[in-house]
Amino acid sequence: MHQRPFQQVDVFTDQPYRGNPLAVVLDGTGLSTEAMQAFTNWTNLSEATFVLPPTPEGRAAGADYRVRIFCPGRELPFAGHPTLGSCHAWLKAGGRPQAAGKVVQECGVGLVTLRQDGERLAFAAPPLLKSGPLPEEDVALIARGLGVARSDILHHAWCDNGPNWRGVMLRSAEQVRSLKPDASILGQLDVGVVGPRGKVGVIGSTDADGIAFEVRAFFPGNNGLAEDPVTGSLNAALAQWLIGAGLAPTQYVAAQGTCLGRAGRVYVQQDGDTIWVGGSSVTCVAGEVLL
Repeated sequence: MHQRPFQQVDVFTDQPYRGNPLAVVLDGTGLSTEAMQAFTNWTNLSEATFVLPPTPEGRAAGADYRVRIFCPGRELPFAGHPTLGSCHAWLKAGGRPQAAGKVVQECGVGLVTLRQDGERLAFAAPPLLKSGPLPEEDVALIARGLGVARSDILHHAWCDNGPNWRGVMLRSAEQVRSLKPDASILGQLDVGVVGPRGKVGVIGSTDADGIAFEVRAFFPGNNGLAEDPVTGSLNAALAQWLIGAGLAPTQYVAAQGTCLGRAGRVYVQQDGDTIWVGGSSVTCVAGEVLL
């Protein structure tokens, strides 16, 4: 064991302790998978990442670094907020990308391109593995589990880009914020809920803060149902669904984490065939970790 550079980063926020935290070990060289998993479990965070040199194949394809992403109990091939947070930490630690304004990350799914937009970073949304409307029995179950009428679910779709999200749109952001889901009904479903913060039915409408949607993410946790503060994978899939269905403009801001006392902000922009999902990150803890 020896001291390794470490940062704890808050992602999808420019206000410390108001986003989604991530542990980043900036030198994972020589660590076994078991050691990485044990440290991740110890942090008691949703994810931890370990930065490594690219593989020879990755370097030849343009990768600037490699990252392994873990959540409690398992390794993930890709996740949104760990991607942004790891890139932020790598840059803050002196990382220099091969191409100005663009960072290429190697991870389990292959190469992921990030772009720099001032202080914000954005990743290209990965392709959906499953799309289209949900089965009606799922929609009815979700309505019961959320405690809303079936008629309050205005739109729904598969939002599966690895995590098996089921997306539903409610009538308003206020209704989204008031939800008290029932874990005994939702069971093992990963459910993403979105509601407009602007005028209902007016595409591109925003509230006074320029925010178009309120988002919440519910998934099975260790003690029943859990809620994620800010979710990159869900927002990426929601953007592909909403923009593709004409339910959202090609550029918008979503809020998430409000009910958890967070102030997550997700910036979405379609550029050609690519949807970019981004946000700010701040380093809250910097130093060394014994691993």
